[in-house]
Amino acid sequence: MSSAATEPDSAPEAPGDQPPKRIGMLVAITATIVVLDLVTKVVMVSWLQDGERVPLVGDIVSFTLVRNPGAAFSLATGLTWVLTLVALAVVIGIARFARRLRSRGWAIALGLVLGGALGNLVDRFFRGPGPLQGHVVDFVSVGWFPVFNVADSAITVGGVTLVLLALLGRDLDGTRAGGTHGSGDEAGERA
Repeated sequence: MSSAATEPDSAPEAPGDQPPKRIGMLVAITATIVVLDLVTKVVMVSWLQDGERVPLVGDIVSFTLVRNPGAAFSLATGLTWVLTLVALAVVIGIARFARRLRSRGWAIALGLVLGGALGNLVDRFFRGPGPLQGHVVDFVSVGWFPVFNVADSAITVGGVTLVLLALLGRDLDGTRAGGTHGSGDEAGERA
């Protein structure tokens, strides 16, 4: 009998061959945004009356409770049910992309967008005037900018990050446009 171990027919890939999947990161970021959005909205609705304003930094930054039936910037206020369906489509689309997700940057950006979409979907489903037509709670007012919430902020930051990643040629799977994983510092970062 030989004491030498036999080698398996197919050796596993070397750890550096492909970046790890980032689904866990996507889920963690999504859950964090949804919880933070929900908690801040519950606190603001219990603390402020509709339209009430509490200045934080002079007239520039304040808390102002607004129930928004439309999209960002109060656009499409009569199409709340359409906005709900669009948000559902975004959620489904991101869930489909998640299987290929190996890029840290894309995981963060998609987690922010997904968390924001789900945060506002909760309002659309569970707040008045009724399912699929609920008004989103907005409460942060900065200067002339329309009133927004945590979910809106996450969607905006995530969207800008997605555009930057696309412009930089980063793909969902951690490769650069052109099919390479990069080398040196780039491979370690997997943006």
